[in-house]
Amino acid sequence: MKLSKEKLELDLDSNLDPDLDADLADDLDSDDDIDLDDDDLDSDSEPKRGGILQSTSKRVRMIFSVMASPNRIDILRILNSKGPLTYSELKSLAGFKSKKESGKFAYHLRKLLRQSLVALNKSERRYTITNLGKLVLSLARQIEERSIIESGKMYVRTSSESIEEFNSHKIIQSLVREGSLPLELAQKITEEVENRIYKYQTTYLTGALIREMVNSVLLEHGHEEYRNKLARLGLPVYDVQQMISNLDNVDNGAEGLLFNTGQRVFAEHLLTNILPKDVADSHLSGDLHISNPGIWSMIPDTIFVNVKELIEDGIDLGGKYLDVSRIPASKQLDDVTSSLSVIIALLSKEASQEIVLDGLVPLFVKHAKSLPELEQKLTDAFATASTTSKYNRNSTNISIRLQLGTEPKIINSIINAYKNYTKITPVPKIGLIIDVDKGKITDVSQAVSEIISIGGKIMFAKGQTSSYGITNGSTKILGPLSITLQSVSINLPRLAFESNKDETYFRARLALLMKPALASMALRKKEISDLTRRGLNPILAKNTQYMQRSSVSLVVNLVGLKEAVFNILGFQDNKEGRDILHKVIETAVDVGAKKGKELGDTVAISMTETEGSPRFATLDGEKYGKNSSLNSMEADFYSQGIVLKASEVSDYTAKSEPIVECNKLSKLLNGGLLVTLEIDNNANIEEIKKSIEKTAELTPSFRLVRHTSICGECGFKDEPFEDKCPKCKSPYVV
Repeated sequence: MKLSKEKLELDLDSNLDPDLDADLADDLDSDDDIDLDDDDLDSDSEPKRGGILQSTSKRVRMIFSVMASPNRIDILRILNSKGPLTYSELKSLAGFKSKKESGKFAYHLRKLLRQSLVALNKSERRYTITNLGKLVLSLARQIEERSIIESGKMYVRTSSESIEEFNSHKIIQSLVREGSLPLELAQKITEEVENRIYKYQTTYLTGALIREMVNSVLLEHGHEEYRNKLARLGLPVYDVQQMISNLDNVDNGAEGLLFNTGQRVFAEHLLTNILPKDVADSHLSGDLHISNPGIWSMIPDTIFVNVKELIEDGIDLGGKYLDVSRIPASKQLDDVTSSLSVIIALLSKEASQEIVLDGLVPLFVKHAKSLPELEQKLTDAFATASTTSKYNRNSTNISIRLQLGTEPKIINSIINAYKNYTKITPVPKIGLIIDVDKGKITDVSQAVSEIISIGGKIMFAKGQTSSYGITNGSTKILGPLSITLQSVSINLPRLAFESNKDETYFRARLALLMKPALASMALRKKEISDLTRRGLNPILAKNTQYMQRSSVSLVVNLVGLKEAVFNILGFQDNKEGRDILHKVIETAVDVGAKKGKELGDTVAISMTETEGSPRFATLDGEKYGKNSSLNSMEADFYSQGIVLKASEVSDYTAKSEPIVECNKLSKLLNGGLLVTLEIDNNANIEEIKKSIEKTAELTPSFRLVRHTSICGECGFKDEPFEDKCPKCKSPYVV
């Protein structure tokens, strides 16, 4: 209906917002009439505000009249989602942007005001939805959804949280866009899917169900490749329910559930869409193992970083992490320790296994006069940095590298701070790597023994080495960062089983498996580099020198070498057998060097621990369970590196067979060898100290391992216990 300007002027409210009043007045002066509702014709007969109350039936009729306009429903929705808005903000969001539409918007807003669905805060000049308005909006939504259901048409619950009428053209669009199907084939598949949908008369049609039907039809027609492109990645309902029900393995709250769910999706994507099929099948069958597949193509494994350069230059995060404080370059102790905790927290999100921090000692040289304060500040910084989230059950290790021989006071302060941090942390995320190349181990052995006795993490090494024994393979570090990618492990016992005890064939199979694995690792490097440049890893992105060829290493890990050579190939653990063992390593190193030259990357071979070792043993046990060679193993996992027992080290000399073999392997493996010194739980501090000093004389690199009982209920670890926590009496011992 149309209403003259004179009629509308009589109905103007004298108490309107000036902006609303102006828009109404401007429209009255124009030549255009305003489309009005039928109830506006009765406006003269309606009681004015302040007069008698309207009858209930008429009030309801007026509210339904207001709901009849899509524009007014939109205004309510905007206010409900955005909160209080000014007149101009609301008008713009509602889509009334031209001056010509101002009068229409003012008219609709006034209708909402008169029925108390919207209120004006006069002091702030902002409009807000009332409780009645929220009720009306909810009712409108319910009516809309029910009308869809009652109409008898086919409607789809989409993944974008909406209900839409079924439209076969959208299936065609998805097939062409997502699956790259030819248009004619897409139309043919869609026609068959549409027929099935109407045939089954599904009562609850969802986007996921339609996708299942599409994929089923594609498979029936032999289009497996197209089906793989269109497959939905996710978890079955049962798996999600199990994750929520079984929270024993979740120790970092809701983040743990979210990370676990997300990684399972990305792991499936890696194995089905990114990796070559032969490499993916090798992982699934147990020929090789890919660690952390959910983040494999997103972040590197180990980062070696000079933290002094990063802190002195100031933390540059660009437009990322906008909720993280920007701490400028500073020489004050408070600012330096604050920057350190921020860098540790953020960097730990950009590596899956370990961050090795160098340059900490020279960073604090200027603060040697206030050592007690330095210790306290560092303890606080370590504690704060340890609160960051983790991707897996095992946190990304943070290892602080200390080079003995210079600044002993600063080094002792850092060690003392770490000791204090270890006391208050049940399972420390941070550890120490002590480089004894130019110093005396006796300077720190007492303090280190005390730290080990309370559950600290300590590694002794010469040169840049991670706590996993991985060496920094960068030949030319152009900046403060360098990285290694080492998440591929090869199952040597599996290769030995399938080599018919032929050592030459065994090494040939190793070479054949390494080549596609290294090609995939080079692809991984490219993928990580691309995502980093696009801002996924902000600190790496701001230090792009790591992209240089010389500062990225691809490391292949060998698992179960001893079992393969001695248990399965049938060689004796003597000089001849060990020569074969060395020959296998040399073959791997040669193949890696040749393939690395072809790829243009530094390739190295390592022997270190991996969660793939027990997986290999389990899969091989299922496949070759009746084989006596495999059953002769003492543990349920394959050998990983070298293990020395502290109780036996005192009898060793440099010429002892285990030490000679350890040092020989260390020289052959250009990617690193993990040597662990197992310390008995009952060993006292003096015994630990002697074991450390003796082992340091025999081998250049080793990690201290001593199992500390921790209460899984309260985190108590202040004194040794076995069956029950002495503090809370819980039998749950970690």
